[in-house]
Formats: sequence, C-alpha cells, structure tokens
Amino acid sequence: MKSIAIIGGGLAGMEAAARLSRMGFSVTLIEGKDKLGGKLLQWHTLFPARRSAAEVLDILNKQVKLGVNILLNARVESIEKNDDGFALVLNNNRMITAHAVLLATGFDIFDASKKKEYGYGIYDNVITSVDLERIFNEGSIRTAQGKTPKKIGFIHCEGSHYEKIQNPYCSKLCCITGVNQAIGLKEMIPDSEIYMFYMNLCLFGRHYEKLYKEAQEKHHIQFIHGRLSEAFENSHNTVMIKIENTLMGESLKMNLDMLVLLVGIQPSQGIARILNDLDVENDADGFVKQIDNQLAPGKTTAPGVFAIGTVTGPKTIEETISEARAVTIEIADYLHNKVASRILMNESYFI
Repeated sequence: MKSIAIIGGGLAGMEAAARLSRMGFSVTLIEGKDKLGGKLLQWHTLFPARRSAAEVLDILNKQVKLGVNILLNARVESIEKNDDGFALVLNNNRMITAHAVLLATGFDIFDASKKKEYGYGIYDNVITSVDLERIFNEGSIRTAQGKTPKKIGFIHCEGSHYEKIQNPYCSKLCCITGVNQAIGLKEMIPDSEIYMFYMNLCLFGRHYEKLYKEAQEKHHIQFIHGRLSEAFENSHNTVMIKIENTLMGESLKMNLDMLVLLVGIQPSQGIARILNDLDVENDADGFVKQIDNQLAPGKTTAPGVFAIGTVTGPKTIEETISEARAVTIEIADYLHNKVASRILMNESYFI
C-alpha cells in the first residue's frame, strides 16, 4: 500500500487526509499541536453564511478519524529523499516513511506589534481581528476594563500591501473578515457605532458583496475611505485616532472604546528547514511555489512533494477545500504512475 505523509493538521490537511484514506492510501497526518483544526480553532463564525466554525471542524474531525494515522504534538525535524520516497524524522525520535509528502502547514498571522504607531501591545483596547475572534468565542464583548464598547473602529490592511516588511500582496481574507466581525458586534451590541476605515476594499468571493451591503443597510455600519495616521490612549483608556479621509480631503478625529486591526497573513516560517530538506522553492512573496496553480494544483518544484492551502498563498476556506480535494487526484496520479514506471523498468530488465 502506498503511503502519504501530510504535514499540518488544519483545514487543508484534514480534508486531504480523509479523502486520500478513502482512496485506499496509508495516510499519516502530522500536527505540531495537541489537537487538529489549525487556525479554524480560533474562528467563531465563517463568512459569508456566518456558519459556526465549530460545526465545520466537528464534521472534519469525524471524517479524518476514519482510517487516518494521526500524530499530535509531533514536529518534523528533518526529511530525507530516498529511492522509495521520503524518510521523516520527528521530534520524539520516531521515523516514518512515505512515498509522497503533502505540505499543509498554513500561514502565520502578521505581528501587529511591529507597527507600534497603532498601539497594539501598548494600549489596552487596541486588539487584532484574531483577538476579537477569541472574544467572540468567550461569549461577551468587553473592553480591557470590563465595559461594553459602544464605539468601535476597524482598520483594514494591517500587514498587507506593506512594502517595508515585504508584504506587498493582498491577504484576501481581511476585508470580509472585518465585515463579518462588524455584523457580529452589532448583533451582540445593537446600540454600538461601528466604523470601518479602509484604503482598499477587496471582496473576492461570491455573496461577499451581499454581506457588505447587509452591513451598511441593515446594521448601519459606516465605511470610511481613509488612512489611520495616529492613535493614542486617553487617560480613561479609550483610544483617540486621527484618520486622513482621502475622499473628503480632510482629517477626522474620533474617540473609540475599541480599535480592531484587521491583520493579514504571512508565509509560514516554521517550515523553512523542511523546504530546504526537500529542495522546494518559494515564490516572490515567500509562499511555497506551485509549478502550475491552474493545471497542476498542489505540485511543487520537487517531485513527490505537494502543497495546498494557505502555505501557497492567501485563500478562502472554499478555495482551500477545493484545492485539498483536487490534490488527492494529483497525488494518486503521481503514485500510480510511479508504480507503472517501475513495472515497465522491471519488464525491460527481463527482456
């Protein structure tokens, strides 16, 4: 039986593992943390239908537990290519072998404390969109002082379109995440005022525009085209911001109970050694390079090594699931062709 090692037990890895197992392959799913789910564990609701993230994760968990060898708290220390495939050395001195490797290690969140002018890590009530998801999951929206926030601002593109740190790309998910979160806040705090400050509003997916219109028309969330130029904390722990309204050509000052930074995504830094071992190339933005993301989904520059999900760039959940399903066909073709090639070689030897 042909074997496949999947590194990363998030959304992409779980979906691919379940499908490859059902196709009859021996699948080992390697996850560094103590549970599967990856970033999905942090989310409260998923756009655009605002479905519970826990519900989606529950379905994936049930599927992946059927026939998949799951290794938790496991970290790949090194990988070596050999004639038959790959030898992987894990942190517990365990070694496993595989005929193909699938990278599904996801992405890193931009560290908002790098932009100190916005006050993250300095001011109590400046948080990130990731922090807000955690607060949603806790079930009660409160400031650091335990008060219900009545005036909340969102800043778009924190860490995206940012040349200074070599993140010139759009993170694709931040705008719709902000819209989704703003609606969630209005549902929990109906009398709150919510402002979205943006320079580029990118709504990529189907039904995203509908959610955006709902935010404006039903929930009266205000979208302001402007750039945050300054933020500081008042003596009573509110946050004063100064916005350059680029459409009106004027400056705007506003006092907020809470400021949310919509943080972007970055290439996963934890797999640099693995990529080096496998001789896998990165693209210009630092994500894992696919040799042809249109006609050969998931194929990397190294034979037998595949990569899916946000390890190759910003993607929605729908795109990630679709790619995870598509890559199973690519892996099956690769392994079957490899078997066929060996049969032909052996037949030629005996002729």
